[in-house]
Amino acid sequence: MKDVDLSQLNAVPNIELLAKQVVEGFITGMHKSPFHGFSVEFAEHRLYNKGESTRHIDWKLFAKSEKLFVKRYEEETNLRSHIIIDNSASMHFPEVNDLRVDSFNKIGFSVLATAALMEILKRQRDAFGLSIYAQESEYFAPAKGNEKHRRMLLNQLERVVLTGSESNTDTYKVLHQIAEKIHRRSLIFLFTDMFQSDKNEDELFAALRHLKYNKHEVVLFHTYDGKLELNFDFDDLPRKYVDVETGEQINLFAGNMKQAYRLKVEEYFKRLKYKCMQYKIEYVPVDIHEGFDQILTTYMVRRSKFI
Repeated sequence: MKDVDLSQLNAVPNIELLAKQVVEGFITGMHKSPFHGFSVEFAEHRLYNKGESTRHIDWKLFAKSEKLFVKRYEEETNLRSHIIIDNSASMHFPEVNDLRVDSFNKIGFSVLATAALMEILKRQRDAFGLSIYAQESEYFAPAKGNEKHRRMLLNQLERVVLTGSESNTDTYKVLHQIAEKIHRRSLIFLFTDMFQSDKNEDELFAALRHLKYNKHEVVLFHTYDGKLELNFDFDDLPRKYVDVETGEQINLFAGNMKQAYRLKVEEYFKRLKYKCMQYKIEYVPVDIHEGFDQILTTYMVRRSKFI
């Protein structure tokens, strides 16, 4: 990963703040969902004992009851998660001048989705780790549950947004390396656009199967831009299209290719889904224009089955 000019950090949205907003919006929506009543903050209350720390006193409850109660959190970690982000050049498509909640490329979406997952994992007192890769592994941190660890990972996520990437990647090679490092049973989330050459498809799924070793559960968040990468929604003018990873170029009118292109991509998506079902990997297609609820709902469902 390239060195970062720290003076540019002011140009990066506050990822932690945005993640909290995403999670709070999701929690509010859960009251209308099958997860009504699920606690994403703490297990229960107990009476405050004189002399102990006031750090976890529920002051809102005190205002209602005039009694001091402490939020009692789960003492043991219930879940270990590991989040993996593909940071290859194709993940930085489309080009955006200013990353905002209404203006994402694939890497920006994946970074904020990861920060939101970390926020909700923190509230659950679960441990989480992070891997970032392109042509090779760029960052690895094993699962921990403390605040210092979370801050360190947020810093890495900011760096990903800032630095960009010029790398292509053979995802399968790096996933084998990551799989060897995750020793304890974990719930693994992978954010990638799945842009691989056809000849590497079998190797990619062999690597995903490797991730399932040691009874890990694997969720593949297939991250794409539905407008451009699925619907091929470009203006119908003669354009030069450039592969951001290989540099290959082609001149064409989008309208002449749109129908054939969409059929080809839909066929590829179906093949990915089928292979994931075959290998018992949860396949979740994620359009970056459709928000984060699908990401967090998938986590909630998988968590309830995992622990």
